[in-house]
Amino acid sequence: MREALVAGVKVRLMGGTDGQGAGNGPLVMLLHGFGAPGDDLVPLAEVVDVPAGTRWLFPEGPLSLNLGFGNSRAWWIIDFARIQADRAAGRIRDLSRETPNGLALARERLLALLKDLPRQLPIDYKRTVIGGFSQGAMLTCDAVLQTDYPFAGLVQLSGNLLAQTVWSPLMPQRKGLRVFQTHGTHDDILPHIGAERLRDALSRSGLAVEWHSFRGGHEIPEPVLHRLGVFLTKVLTGS
Repeated sequence: MREALVAGVKVRLMGGTDGQGAGNGPLVMLLHGFGAPGDDLVPLAEVVDVPAGTRWLFPEGPLSLNLGFGNSRAWWIIDFARIQADRAAGRIRDLSRETPNGLALARERLLALLKDLPRQLPIDYKRTVIGGFSQGAMLTCDAVLQTDYPFAGLVQLSGNLLAQTVWSPLMPQRKGLRVFQTHGTHDDILPHIGAERLRDALSRSGLAVEWHSFRGGHEIPEPVLHRLGVFLTKVLTGS
């Protein structure tokens, strides 16, 4: 693994011709979720089957959190008190009408990274899949909808529909984009119905969504990793 700084964002590189992101193979970029360490998703590079030479890039959220354990990072701050209150009251969180404070700044940071990345390593965005888990999934969805980078695919692991009034009009511009989306039926952090709303909105707009619902919580179980590998292989080889 190799660490680098791209547009002020710390990233970790895996795979490629040397295990540290060398070469000019296709690229998979995955963003971690809220409260996770910056290297949270790095192990995926070693367990997900992808075409030979594929490189992995894992950006680290710029915000450091004091959660009392590890190096917790975030892309924007969330209201934990509200989450706990909703959970205690049995309310299902509907994020579709919300635009989180900090989302715009997080998007600017990610777009700056995407702009600067070609200066540091060979990259063809037509051979790049972008996505993430939880907050990282939602940020990448927001960025993909508000840019015209010709990504090969979008990965949404346990994300939700946000900012519907902003996202929905932009979705048809991404017609045909291949999307891999998964969510646990017992997720108590981001509700399953919020993922279904995202899936349906993307599908209605003409994006090619591959949907996998699983019995589980806010996680990435082994069957999902297998299906993700199949998806990435298809998308990155153009099959």
